[in-house]
Amino acid sequence: LLVGGNSLHLVNASRIAAFAAQQKLPTASLFPELVDAGLLMSYGIDYLDLNRRAAVYVDKILRGANPADLPVELPRKFDLVLNQKTARTLGITIPLAVLLQADRVIE
Repeated sequence: LLVGGNSLHLVNASRIAAFAAQQKLPTASLFPELVDAGLLMSYGIDYLDLNRRAAVYVDKILRGANPADLPVELPRKFDLVLNQKTARTLGITIPLAVLLQADRVIE
């Protein structure tokens, strides 16, 4: 089950996680906050890094750079967050190689 990240999903994250667990559905999202609520995994943009990069752009503009001359940047950092507790509940074994690549594992 792929869960979006709009405000409705974020507010009801624990209800979605409970329903998915009851139905034995593995869940994924782009937002790690949903994994904290009980979803299985997320893989998405590191928004903290994105905000830091935006601050660099603001600094350049405030120092006189023309915004039209600044290059467009794509996100550079992505986070993989896994929920081992949810995996055990679903009877899923996450391979060690995947666990080692995760940015954060919730036990």
